[in-house]
Amino acid sequence: MSKPTLRVVARLAAFPDKVAELKSLLLSIMEPTRKEKGCIKYELLQNQADPTDFTFVEEWESADLLELHLGSTHIQDAVKKLDGLAVGPPDIRRYELLA
Repeated sequence: MSKPTLRVVARLAAFPDKVAELKSLLLSIMEPTRKEKGCIKYELLQNQADPTDFTFVEEWESADLLELHLGSTHIQDAVKKLDGLAVGPPDIRRYELLA
């Protein structure tokens, strides 16, 4: 049996007049994140019914590698730019796959 992975769902809401700017910022972290050690899946979704609503769906090899990701330069730089673009901080939830 393979080692269980860590699943993450992270949501952010943009201010209505900042949707394009937040989307651009979030897209800018996709490529460097996908190259990180331990990143299995890293997807960004935008809600069709509410374009201010963005969701990352992620899969990581381990919690330790996720922590490295969260502390990486490109993520820390992006977090600093969220003020004025996002309504609040990211809602980051960690999950284990049950079935």
